[in-house]
Amino acid sequence: MRLATPLLALTFALGLATAAQADEKLPPDQQAKVEAMLKQEGFTKWKEIELDDGMIEVDDAIDASGKQFDLKLDPKTLAIVKRKAE
Repeated sequence: MRLATPLLALTFALGLATAAQADEKLPPDQQAKVEAMLKQEGFTKWKEIELDDGMIEVDDAIDASGKQFDLKLDPKTLAIVKRKAE
């Protein structure tokens, strides 16, 4: 049983490290493309853009009418694949 405790602690620590790295900033060129697409789609501002679980996530995107959404974009096409009203 003594081996189980250190092994469990190591597994837990690695899990936390992986979870902490889940959200990544986009490279500057891709960030600019996403921002251009958001403006083209009528969004005027947003809080954060990041890569998470293989998708681009845009938090608190506000459209021209003032409605707020969380968006998920396909990282290859930049198409909006999910739009959740806040």
